[in-house]
Amino acid sequence: MSTQILVVDDEPGIRSMLEKILAKAGYAVSEADSGAALKNLLGSAPPDLVLLDLKLPDASGLDLLDLMKQQWPETEVVVLTGFATIESAVLAIKKGAYDFLAKPFDHQGLLQCLHRAMERRRLRQETSALRQALSGMSGGVPHVFESTAMRKILRLVERIAPSDVPVLITGESGVGKEIVADLLHALSPRAKAPFIKANSALLPPEVIESDFATLPRSRESSKSRGVFHQAEGGTLLLDEIAEMPPETQSMLLRVLQEKEARPSFGAVPVRTHCRVVATTNRKVDEAIQTGKLRKDLFFRVSAVTIEVPPLRDRREDILPLAGAFLKRYAAQSGRAVEGFTPTATEALRNFDWPGNVRQLQNQVQRAVLTCEGSQLDTADLLTNIEEVPAAKANLSLMEGVERNMIVQVLRETGGNKLKAAQRLGIGRQTLYNKIKSYEIET
Repeated sequence: MSTQILVVDDEPGIRSMLEKILAKAGYAVSEADSGAALKNLLGSAPPDLVLLDLKLPDASGLDLLDLMKQQWPETEVVVLTGFATIESAVLAIKKGAYDFLAKPFDHQGLLQCLHRAMERRRLRQETSALRQALSGMSGGVPHVFESTAMRKILRLVERIAPSDVPVLITGESGVGKEIVADLLHALSPRAKAPFIKANSALLPPEVIESDFATLPRSRESSKSRGVFHQAEGGTLLLDEIAEMPPETQSMLLRVLQEKEARPSFGAVPVRTHCRVVATTNRKVDEAIQTGKLRKDLFFRVSAVTIEVPPLRDRREDILPLAGAFLKRYAAQSGRAVEGFTPTATEALRNFDWPGNVRQLQNQVQRAVLTCEGSQLDTADLLTNIEEVPAAKANLSLMEGVERNMIVQVLRETGGNKLKAAQRLGIGRQTLYNKIKSYEIET
């Protein structure tokens, strides 16, 4: 669909000239010759952009700008002005106009200004859509971060998203590292290009570079192509990069250094044009010292490092997240669950959530599906509660909550500790330690 531009000017010659220039450039043009004519259009479908003369015989351009911003908030406005009204044009920009053009204006300059205005409109719409759609991204963590730490991270993401610098996101399992990666991609100029997420532990060296573009199309598939090829022009997320096999790390380092991948079957090397974002739940210094992560690779993937703190260190996020999860899963399951009891609210706020946001999400989802009332209570958040053994009667309420969660998940996974740890969002060794500490029989 052509970009819709409305020209508001009382001079027929100006309107005619603009119509010819804009139509030739591929724009769909409509006209209004007065403030009254513009007001009559405000109830109709908004144009993409308005060229507004500030000096109309029956209305102030600044007053019309205020009306348009109320009725057509997504419409970009470029004001047209004579030299004597430059001061008014600057005021118009403060009121929300994108730019101003002084009469007489250069035709090429006009088109360039319109192009930039439309690009800003597109980016603003995508950002707005992103913020509304965040609840459906990467496991569904919504945009309800209240903590100072997370708000600082979001501001940093917004600043660096437009660049192509590689980013390393660190933090415990389940804190929301993939959400940050989603934001980096969605807020970048690459947002409409592929976003490929690769499990680093499962990447053999050949998948880094393989490029089957030379094979017949019938033999191609997205799974057979190398990850850099799949992410061409977009973003490549290397999840848990410290778990990547050493040989694969070596291959990845070479691709990042040379910015090209060598296709299979001896074809000419292919330049890579994707942004690399990596995550790890390990402490970087320890990963390097123990040989889990190459130091030179770390420097290549961490032009910017973002550390996402655990949920226990940003407790202001717990209740907003829990409420958002409750709302989503109640709607999905058709359950009339509207909130948490005071007791459950206190338990949610005070629990340490070793599995972080992922664990909180799983617990709320399970509680919504199994509860019988209109509010979730502590018992709903802990389905299949077992009494804490007498030997452990001195456990705190929160320790008892954690113990019961572990018992429940172990029961659901048939005692499979690896699956239980993954579902709880904690490491396997951490789970072993808690099983021993809480004297849980498996």
